Amino acid sequence: MALFYIQGVPIGYVSVMLAMIASMGGFIFGYDTGQISDILLMKDFLLRFAQCGTPGDVATCAFSRVREGLVVSLLSIGTLIGALAGAPTADFLGRRRAMQVECLIFCIGVIVQITSDSEWAQFAVGRLVAGLGVGALSAAVPMYQAETAPPQIRGAMTATYQLFITLGILVAYCISIGTRDMSGAGSWRTVVGIGFIWPAILAGGIQFMPESPRWLAARGHIVEAQRALAVTRGVKAAEAEDDYIIRREVEEIRERVEFEKNMRAGWLDCFRFENKTLYRTFLGMTLQSLQQLTGANYFFYYGATIFTSVGISDSFVTQIILGAVNFVCTFGGLYIMEKFGRRIPLILGGIWQSAWLFVFATAGTAKNPQTHEGIGDLMIVSACMFIWGYAMTWAPGIWILIGETFPTRTRAKQGALATASNWFWNFLLAFFTPFIVGDIQYRYGYIFASCNLAGAVFVYFFLYESSDITLEAVDMMYNDPNCKPWNSRSWAPPGYANRRDLIERTRADQAKKPLAASQDPHLEKAERHSSATGSGVYEDPSSQQREKI
Repeated sequence: MALFYIQGVPIGYVSVMLAMIASMGGFIFGYDTGQISDILLMKDFLLRFAQCGTPGDVATCAFSRVREGLVVSLLSIGTLIGALAGAPTADFLGRRRAMQVECLIFCIGVIVQITSDSEWAQFAVGRLVAGLGVGALSAAVPMYQAETAPPQIRGAMTATYQLFITLGILVAYCISIGTRDMSGAGSWRTVVGIGFIWPAILAGGIQFMPESPRWLAARGHIVEAQRALAVTRGVKAAEAEDDYIIRREVEEIRERVEFEKNMRAGWLDCFRFENKTLYRTFLGMTLQSLQQLTGANYFFYYGATIFTSVGISDSFVTQIILGAVNFVCTFGGLYIMEKFGRRIPLILGGIWQSAWLFVFATAGTAKNPQTHEGIGDLMIVSACMFIWGYAMTWAPGIWILIGETFPTRTRAKQGALATASNWFWNFLLAFFTPFIVGDIQYRYGYIFASCNLAGAVFVYFFLYESSDITLEAVDMMYNDPNCKPWNSRSWAPPGYANRRDLIERTRADQAKKPLAASQDPHLEKAERHSSATGSGVYEDPSSQQREKI
């Protein structure tokens, strides 16, 4: 039974549950990211793992730049490896089973961390092992959500991954402020140990969700793929065969699988020119790199340290405020990415973020924030305004695009390469930030501001608008020589006048009645084109293969 309707198309409750349960992978990511910022300042953690001038006197304890960088950044090395390993794992085991295995790996990393006693290297290695699971999940979850979601809510469903990242960060901050005054190792071991709960929820809950219909179809399980599509749309399995929307999507998937079944996809296939595969591989990798270069993790990894340096008496509380802004504003991102598509929010978001980072860097450079209270307040406000824009645009938008930009045959591997580039820059920033800040201090913000502007320009010239169409249609759009990134918002498959016409006719098809405007001259022209090419058959200019819409 349908839970609600979007553009006249039914959406089942399973779609909502799937988005929330799978997004626990993002919660794990966010929780592990958020906890380390506060753990680094906990007294017992400093006494055990930092370098102390006087043993037992926490006032003389501090981390060297190298040690602090490694403790924070080794998670990113693990995630980089995990993201690359996640692609073949997801292809071999299936999306759901792969996520369950990756949850187990994360738990092993948590065990290594909480059993650390006095060796900082063991704690760092535990973060590396946990990172293997986090990285693999970061590749598998958005892909699974995009492959399973109805096109009408694909953006919002995939964006819940980012929403749960922000929730995980916020929860980590809240738990840290609750445990910071605990005596002994319980202050930080409690924070790390609670991390067992989140993978348990994901591994258990995903068992009751449908497998990716596109993965099932690629293995020849067309009936199961149809059933998976039906359940996410709130259609009874017995009625799926008679549902026009489901039959059409199943046919698209089946024909795409038929087209690709004799084309084995290896890693080198991600770098071939055919079907704009190389273009899309570098597009995904660049977008993920630019997401890291927005500077968001500068605040999430080292926020407590930053706010202490600007004279804030309780940096833990400031971190919670920043985390709350990040979480709440991501809800706006779910709406914005569905309402306005992908390109416009990313372009405007890049400009907005750049402006506030310029304010942050200029304020911190102009006067000493520790001696000028107003400067410190301005820097906090500018950081919050930056996070506001980031949470509604670049944070959810990039994860959505990673799930919907690549063709089925190489989607897992291209997604893994893109996600790996995110983690590569994550590592570089996490490790080198203490060194860079030590040399140029708040002028670091100017670098991130410039990267945000570069991201806005890159999106305008290279990113295609992929909202409101199926994944198979996205593949066709990238291969249409008449479609350019700046005019892709109006593109639609042959047989439709434009993207709006596609939405209207889909709504009419679902209602099982003809669209009143179907005799519009533009539609008649589109229909004549469709008939001329074989009843909705599209000529792929790159491969010279024909595939049905």
